[in-house]
Amino acid sequence: MVIMCNLIPVATTVGANKIVPTISIPYPLGDPQTPKEVQWKLRYHRVGVALDALAEDIKEQTVFRVKI
Repeated sequence: MVIMCNLIPVATTVGANKIVPTISIPYPLGDPQTPKEVQWKLRYHRVGVALDALAEDIKEQTVFRVKI
């Protein structure tokens, strides 16, 4: 399982093993202040990181890196 969230300390405290950082609480996978093309790229990248995280074998809690 992969948790996508922006509150990384909370996710680690509750024991999430695979964590992908998101952008904000009200808009986790986008930013309505940016053009639709930019939003699409942000979402596409983060979902891709989450899918890669699903396939990765880990031994301890891991926060996966995303492009900003």
